[in-house]
Amino acid sequence: MESVKKELGSFTLSKKEERTKRRKKTLAGIKTNKFLYLMILPGILYFIVFRYLPMGGLVIAFQDYQPYLGILGSPWVGFKHFIRLFTEPTFFMLLRNTLILFGLNIFVFFPMPIILSLLLNEVTNKRFKNSIQTIIYIPHFMSWVIIVSITYVFLNVDGGVINEFLASIGLDKISFLTSPDWTRTVYIGQVIWKELGWSTIIYLSAITAVDTQLYEAAEMDGAGRLRKTWHVTLPAIRPVIITLLILKIGQTLDLGFEHMYLLLNSLNRSVAEIFDTYIYTAGLKNGQLSFSTSMGLFKGVVGLFMVVLANKLAKKLGEDGVY
Repeated sequence: MESVKKELGSFTLSKKEERTKRRKKTLAGIKTNKFLYLMILPGILYFIVFRYLPMGGLVIAFQDYQPYLGILGSPWVGFKHFIRLFTEPTFFMLLRNTLILFGLNIFVFFPMPIILSLLLNEVTNKRFKNSIQTIIYIPHFMSWVIIVSITYVFLNVDGGVINEFLASIGLDKISFLTSPDWTRTVYIGQVIWKELGWSTIIYLSAITAVDTQLYEAAEMDGAGRLRKTWHVTLPAIRPVIITLLILKIGQTLDLGFEHMYLLLNSLNRSVAEIFDTYIYTAGLKNGQLSFSTSMGLFKGVVGLFMVVLANKLAKKLGEDGVY
């Protein structure tokens, strides 16, 4: 027994020594790279102040929150608002619309920056390549208000450029902005126009990191441009694609408020109303703060679940995943 106790004691001491060494090593690394850590301090403070501290307000999802009573004075109602959320007919409309638009983002928009990056990588004229990149990056710096306003100028029934052209050739005008049949097409078209170029930056950076010897070896084996792209470039940037796909899947129910709110009107509400716009309507316009918070919490939980699920699936398929 005494020998066992001695071994356990020595094991405990060795563990403590290892932890002490690791702590000293970490502190030494921070001291050595103190300016680098100082540079990321604003980012850390941003996430603490605007991302983590507001999470304390999620408690009102379980209360019948009254602003004049505050969080401490408002009565607790448990899962009342969640029950209402899942039992209202509006929930299934919101879920359907959100998932369809998310599907358009995943299956239509997500592959496009990859394809565009591969095409730009094949351009040998640097001046032409830089010009194209500059042109396709510009829409990203425009707000959704400007993007939707430009779309309005082109697609409006009265005086819109496209509808005037259709009328000039004897065709009927199309209500692009109010017709439910066209709302989703207009939505994904605006997303592609605004974010396509900007989304290529990460993929182009990953492509530039590919070892050129791999291309030389593939060329010696008789591979053309298409085969080099398929067998060298795509496998090399696959970890980046998987990582971005996992992060994109985390936005399953989080499509953003501003864009859809600007497209939303009384005629296309059946296909354009999503969780983000409904939270604004219920929470700020109608004053149902607890109900809208429960909806926001539901969105966050679904997003977290989807990221964890996608990450596990990626690891089972032999990829690194996000964590």
